[in-house]
Amino acid sequence: MLAAATFLIFFQAFMVAPLIPQLAREFGSSADVLGLAVPAYLLPYGAMTLLWGPLSDRIGRKRVILGSAAGFVVLTALTALADGSGMFIAFRLLTALGASGVVPISLALIGDVFPYQRRGHALGWLFGAMAGGMAFGSSAGALLEPLIGWQGLFLGVAALAAIVLGALTVRRSQLQGGSAPQPRSVGQVARGYLTLLRQQRARRTYGYVLINAVIHSGIYTWLGVYFSQRFGLTLVGIGLALLLYGVPGFLFGPAIGRLADRYGRARLIPLGLAVAATAALLLALPVPLILAALAVGILSLGYDLTQPLLAGIVTQVSAQRGQAMGLNVCTLFIGFGAGSLLFQALLTTGFTAALAAFGTGAAIAAVIALHFFASETPQPTPSAKDPR
Repeated sequence: MLAAATFLIFFQAFMVAPLIPQLAREFGSSADVLGLAVPAYLLPYGAMTLLWGPLSDRIGRKRVILGSAAGFVVLTALTALADGSGMFIAFRLLTALGASGVVPISLALIGDVFPYQRRGHALGWLFGAMAGGMAFGSSAGALLEPLIGWQGLFLGVAALAAIVLGALTVRRSQLQGGSAPQPRSVGQVARGYLTLLRQQRARRTYGYVLINAVIHSGIYTWLGVYFSQRFGLTLVGIGLALLLYGVPGFLFGPAIGRLADRYGRARLIPLGLAVAATAALLLALPVPLILAALAVGILSLGYDLTQPLLAGIVTQVSAQRGQAMGLNVCTLFIGFGAGSLLFQALLTTGFTAALAAFGTGAAIAAVIALHFFASETPQPTPSAKDPR
């Protein structure tokens, strides 16, 4: 059920970007203005996880997951009432604040339940749900909008999320995790973040979470406009062109996690960045539509080879997993928002230059990652009880 909740949260997050051209026409606004709906969701989502993480350490995972899921249901439904770009963007911001506790605390819960040597496989299932949400959100959102309207999309997601919330409530005893709540003061929480960032392993991991998020969100957010301008595609055509995004993670997420558990992350993380660089540089070239659509799938594979593996490292850097994962998701979504804004700024020079810049940055990051993550080799499986 946590995977289902994660799927829906990412579905609604990623269904907005391809709808930007249509929403701009619907509200009588511009694509630049409606494009702000993406960072208006991503940035508050990331910031709020800094509170959800420590709160889950204090009051337990169950209360945060269920409360945040309830907020997601209500606010997603209310978004359908928006009658202008300003109100739509405001509802996106509020939804981010309410929904942002489900995924990071679910990741922390996995850290509570699974030992590090088997955690990659478990995380692969949750990140597979994220990838599936991205894939179906980016494509199905664009394909379904002409049939049921954008309001129908938000109401449909809210209805499905309400069903998932009911199922989670029935199984709420499974959401508590293995760690007892640990009440801490605000000062202790602040010192916890400082302690995290003093660790070299944590700093480099969070740094790459940020870099990776900037690269992927910057490119993905504007793919709808890219296909509209470069190939003249309609909303349905855009949905079909984005169909491969998220599919690799949805199909192979657990397998990638198992590879990380068995062989370590030292080579897989740089490989993922190199794959993303290849996709960006391919999109920058004057390639035919079929090759551009294939590059979208390659870009998604690059994300699936990096972000879940980085999250696995984060679950190991602190005993306060809720706080550590909260900072991880905060960094991730701030990177998502910043990437969207940075790519938009570079678009003044055109898609070719913007994509080439992002692709070059990803390639440089891949080379540096070979050194930074060289120590992320497999750890022996303990024969006794996991010493978490």
